[in-house]
Amino acid sequence: MHEAGLMARVLEIAARHAEEAGAGRIRLIALRVGALSGVEKESLRFAFEALKPGTPAREAELLIEEVPLRGSCEACNIEFAADGLYGIALCPSCGEPVAAVAAGEELEISYLEVI
Repeated sequence: MHEAGLMARVLEIAARHAEEAGAGRIRLIALRVGALSGVEKESLRFAFEALKPGTPAREAELLIEEVPLRGSCEACNIEFAADGLYGIALCPSCGEPVAAVAAGEELEISYLEVI
């Protein structure tokens, strides 16, 4: 389960930022997780609960924002929602096979609440 390693790193980063802000505790960690990130959200939640004791985030809440897959077309310069990876193969506007992933690969800390 690579989510445990990912969450351990998230907790390290959050603790470092809390310390730099002069905070003793983390109340909330908000993550953005893209549809194509390869991360299982429930496994990430499980890893968070298992790893947070003994850290500044020991009483924190985890908020996960799901980022849907979006494509973009270089030919007609539009961005569009995609139902799945193969949904970005063709632009729904011009039909060109030049669509690329515009969103949905994210795995990032969007914000922290510290005290």
